[in-house]
Parts: sequence; C-alpha cells; structure tokens
Amino acid sequence: MLLIAGASLMYFSARHVQGTQQPSRVSFYLTTMAWEWFLTGYVLLGVRRHGKSLVEVTGARWNSGKEVVRDIGIALAFWVVALMALRLTASLLRFQGSQHTLRALAPESPAQTITWILLCITAGFCEETNFRGYLQKQFIAWTGNLPVGVLLSAAIFGACHIYQGAKAVVLIAVYGTLFGVLAQRRKSLRPGMITHALHNTASGLAMKLLPK
Repeated sequence: MLLIAGASLMYFSARHVQGTQQPSRVSFYLTTMAWEWFLTGYVLLGVRRHGKSLVEVTGARWNSGKEVVRDIGIALAFWVVALMALRLTASLLRFQGSQHTLRALAPESPAQTITWILLCITAGFCEETNFRGYLQKQFIAWTGNLPVGVLLSAAIFGACHIYQGAKAVVLIAVYGTLFGVLAQRRKSLRPGMITHALHNTASGLAMKLLPK
C-alpha cells in the first residue's frame, strides 16, 4: 500500500510540475526525498523488529579503500552494460525516451542542481535498499524462486515510475531486473547504489545541456 501511495504521489506531483509554467522543483525534490527516507525508515524498522540489521539488508560494510575502489569499478562497468541493454530494449519498444518528463523535472538553477544531486543520492540508497535489499529478498523467500523474486521486485520498481509513461515502466523494470541480478551476484547493494545515483544524476544534468 505504501508503494502504491508513493507511486500515486510521484505521478500527480510530476504531472503538476510538468503543467506549471515556473514549477517549484526544489519543493518537489525535497518532498520526494522525504518520502524516500520515510519509506526506507519504515522498511528498516520492520527489519529491526525481526532481529535483522541494516548490514543484513544492504550487505557488509566497506572495510578498506580497496573495497571502495572495487565497488566503484563494478558500478561503472555495470552501468555501461546496463545502458547497452536499455538501449536495445528501448529500440525493441520503439521508445524515444521520456525527455518531456525529464526536462520538466530536471534542475536549472544552482540551488536546484545541488538539491537534485542530493535527491539522486537519496534515490540510490533508498530505492536499492527498499527494492533490492528488502522487497526482492521477501519475494524470493515467499516464492522460493530466485528468478521470480527478482522479476516481481523489478516489476514493482518499474510500476512505481508510471509517471514517466507506460513504455518507460517496461524499460525501468528491465533496469530493475539488472539491478536485482547485480545485488544477488555481489551479495551487496553498494555497486547498485552507486550506479543508481550516478545514472539519475547524469540523466537530470544532461537535460541542461540538450537544446530545448
């Protein structure tokens, strides 16, 4: 129910921003961040009630600079592969992208840009924690089937981005599947969090550079 409420909030908030001549992007970013952290806090509270820790959800902590560099390298390599897969999927769907939506939501001023980057970091941590760290593991446990658990979590991840359009939902679900596979392979959410934050940041900042 909380995910449905969040998806509805994002849908109507994004539509409002798109339909406004001078939208309050910073307010939209801050509201979205507040919701992301609320949902993550709710998930982690439930995890703690069952005697689990944050580390069990996200994977072991970094213990050295070498591990940090390794995960950044994995994140960048994964990003390249994922972008190729997304390009192929978009081609099959004949999807030209959600530029109208992204341009409406993308930052323009320095204050908006700083807040946008904070939002992207938040999304990287919170969404990977919620979808891959918690929901995916729950679906795997409930169904007793790893691929089904990964796909169910990815489908919900895509559906929560309905404000970008139906074809974008399919594309994002594919991206969610790739994130799910990465999380299972690495037994850690850190590389996925890094990629997620970088991808969102780059997508928004790119809109500033593209001609209108």
